[in-house]
Amino acid sequence: MMNHIKSTSLAVFTLLLLAGCTKVTQENFEKIEVAMAYSEVTAVLGEPDNCESLSLFKNCFWGDNKKQISIKFVDDKVTLKSSKGLTP
Repeated sequence: MMNHIKSTSLAVFTLLLLAGCTKVTQENFEKIEVAMAYSEVTAVLGEPDNCESLSLFKNCFWGDNKKQISIKFVDDKVTLKSSKGLTP
């Protein structure tokens, strides 16, 4: 019984720790530069939570409504970036 409680506690702790590990940070936002390739951006931020594509244009979003990074790509190159809710 005690081992089951320990392993359950460890699993909950690990999930909470991983939930706090987000790549949507001011530091990572500042690493993104105009003309960076999509693959370079995903190396910094991971795969986007959502993308809207239209021909050569793509708008991708990382994060949620409170904390978000938005990047516009043309031909898979960064053209514009914005953020909300990030703290320095």
